[in-house]
Amino acid sequence: MEATESTWSEERVEKLRQLWGQGMSASEIAELLGNVTRNAVIGKAHRLGLSGRPSPIKKKPTKGATILSLTERMCKWPVGDPKSPDFHFCGKPSLNGLPYCAEHAAIAYQPARKREDERKLGVA
Repeated sequence: MEATESTWSEERVEKLRQLWGQGMSASEIAELLGNVTRNAVIGKAHRLGLSGRPSPIKKKPTKGATILSLTERMCKWPVGDPKSPDFHFCGKPSLNGLPYCAEHAAIAYQPARKREDERKLGVA
């Protein structure tokens, strides 16, 4: 019997499935199972066809986009104070040929007549 066969008994495979389903990391599972590496856990999970999970390292911004994640097709409207850790950009799809989404383009590009009226009323 090969070492890999003895490492993955039916009980250990079932435990792997259970822990994987609970969202535990491969390192945590390897530690709980004992006598198996993180890479062995990943390999076995892959061979078993267990669902992939997002990497805990690659966290997505919870809202909007960061300066590093912006693309030319994303709205570049700044949101919040640039000095704040919560500062981000809108990130919604931008209008063709413009740096902003429809909502922010409507704010940024106003007809001159509307701006004059707002100034007279003291709105701006």
